[in-house]
Amino acid sequence: MKSDIIQFHNCFILRDGQIIKEDLWTCEGKIVDPEPIFFDKKDYADIKIDCQGLLIAPGYIDLQVNGGFGVDFSRDSETIDQGLDVVAKGLLVYGTTSFCPTLVTSSPEFYHQVVGKIKKTPGSSKGAEILGIHVEGPFINNDKKGAHEKKFIHKFNHGANSIEEVYGKDWRNISMVTLAPELENSTEAIKHLTSNGVTVSLGHSMGSLVQGEEAVRNGASFITHLFNAMLPFHHRDPGLIGLLASSKIPPGKTVYYGIIADGIHTHPAALRIAYRTHPKGLVLVTDAISALGLEPGQYKLGYQDVEVKENCAMLSGTTTLCGAIASMDKCVRHLKRATECSTVEALEAATLHPACALGIQDRKGSLLFGRDADLVMLDHELNVVSTWIASERVYQNPVALELIVQRVTKI
Repeated sequence: MKSDIIQFHNCFILRDGQIIKEDLWTCEGKIVDPEPIFFDKKDYADIKIDCQGLLIAPGYIDLQVNGGFGVDFSRDSETIDQGLDVVAKGLLVYGTTSFCPTLVTSSPEFYHQVVGKIKKTPGSSKGAEILGIHVEGPFINNDKKGAHEKKFIHKFNHGANSIEEVYGKDWRNISMVTLAPELENSTEAIKHLTSNGVTVSLGHSMGSLVQGEEAVRNGASFITHLFNAMLPFHHRDPGLIGLLASSKIPPGKTVYYGIIADGIHTHPAALRIAYRTHPKGLVLVTDAISALGLEPGQYKLGYQDVEVKENCAMLSGTTTLCGAIASMDKCVRHLKRATECSTVEALEAATLHPACALGIQDRKGSLLFGRDADLVMLDHELNVVSTWIASERVYQNPVALELIVQRVTKI
């Protein structure tokens, strides 16, 4: 049975680092080159969608989502399947079409119970694609634990073998691991993880610049929520922050860094410093917790009590930040506003850069031919009008005008 050829017209699209006025064509859930359709197959669009001058960007990719809509991935182990469905569906509202469910520092028993249940899952009308788990810990530095539970912090006591010991036999469901590079035996663990296709991120760390550079040479390629849970910048040893400007990064390698652009975790001046220093490595993450999409109140992050008020999530009774409640579309708008970066740069920080960081740029993060037709339609203020996965509209902003969808009769 022939798959429909879909033509999105009357639109602007983000492609090859530019916003251009051009139609977008898809077929079988992929972005396609229209020229062979016309000249080789003598074919036309089965469905034409009038985008009414909207901007089409790749769907947003969020590499750090602890939960949302009342779901906490690090606590709701018994109902993790239902919880994943709830969050995956809820994220569509914000233009997010794929994400990494994130587990904070937990016990080995918890990991053994849960890691096998969180499988990579294609996106659909039921929710955003699951790209694999991001385990934030437990191999972190106690002095920079932040909101992580101290009693569960672990060391690489048995080198690379500690990975399966702690995460369990299903650890290959993991796509990203945040660890502290200064821990003993971390080099062996980094090499083992990266050789198995896992992105290693440096974070919750007291690591020096030299230790960070060594970790990068051994395969690490990401920094978890830059500026947060790491040594502050110092002019004699800039710590992990210095990786943004290091001269010792292997040729051809890019160090990416997650940043929470919610106006709370990172001061606008710090955002500007990061952006101007290393714009190609900037990756927006939400670090969303269970309170995402809900009202202020009392919540959980793993075993910790969290209080949300005035758009800020903190450990109850403290001033320690623990995750965030800003959505990805808000982070994109805030980054653009705070740094005065271009629309292209703001969008690529939520699309192309996270795809590259995870090594999936051959199918995600851009509107190049052959990529997945995961899209977000945006107005001129970068508000989400609709979200699409594999060419199917999976969310429509109820206050936006309905897009005109016209079936074309083939001549």
